[in-house]
Amino acid sequence: MLSHHELSTLLLLNDASEHIEPDCVELGVLRDLQLVAIAPPESGQPLLRVTPRGHAVLRAFARAA
Repeated sequence: MLSHHELSTLLLLNDASEHIEPDCVELGVLRDLQLVAIAPPESGQPLLRVTPRGHAVLRAFARAA
């Protein structure tokens, strides 16, 4: 089960990834659960994206809300 911090980080990453710090603690948990992917940076910040599994969690959350 995701904490409210992890869920809000996933929602924010889906809508506005530029507002998330790459060293955010919640990102490690989300990455371990394969809900987000963190690509190494070519220059600047790492590329953060929601994985298909993460999108499935967001869809399930939207149905339950």
